[in-house]
Amino acid sequence: MPSGPGLPSVDGMTHTTTETTKTALITGASRGLGRALAHALAADGWHLIISARGVDDLESVAKELPAATAVPGDISDSWHRAGLADAVEAAGGLELLINNASTLGAAPLPRLADYPADALQRAFATNVVGPLALTQSLLPELRARRGAVLNISSDAAVEAYEGWGGYGATKAALDQISHVLSVEEPDLAVWWVDPGEMRTRMLADAMPGEDLSGEPLPEVLAVPALLALIGERRPSGRYRAADLVPVR
Repeated sequence: MPSGPGLPSVDGMTHTTTETTKTALITGASRGLGRALAHALAADGWHLIISARGVDDLESVAKELPAATAVPGDISDSWHRAGLADAVEAAGGLELLINNASTLGAAPLPRLADYPADALQRAFATNVVGPLALTQSLLPELRARRGAVLNISSDAAVEAYEGWGGYGATKAALDQISHVLSVEEPDLAVWWVDPGEMRTRMLADAMPGEDLSGEPLPEVLAVPALLALIGERRPSGRYRAADLVPVR
């Protein structure tokens, strides 16, 4: 699917594109794992549609990439999801959807006994409802290309960590949605992946005051693992990045 010389995003920003054959949409692409994945996929020849709430940070990432369309907004907003669908249509299709955008919910992380219900509702809107609704809107494009959906999960979805009950519940729900989707859409590859602990702003927000210097950056473990998953088109299922790193 060749792209044109200049592909405008929904917000009017235009970035130069190169001749590519693959298009991926990455949410939460302005920092952390999303930003690192955007750079890695761009280096592999993908045209990218990238999304995040921070306009300035997202535009900075888009300028770093050879072929990217920036569409800023909140994945929990229906108007933003419609804008992403428009960007996919303008790009001529979609091979890969990466639902990476996520929120901790209440932070610092409270015990469930003290978890604010409104914060939990907002977390489910961002971490569960938003990714599902975006996937629903893009299924025709993905089906047409026998594409793939990559949902970023967490070990908190399957383990009981004090303080992580709210966030973990949203990721457990995303896991189940992913699992059912993989059964209902057998022509697609559907992966839900625990990337492992990474030195990101989200982890710093979850663990204020903790020394995270020993945690790997996303580029060290998670990104190579996810590139291997995508490149090999592994069967649909739940994976851990630690089990996917290519053997050197």
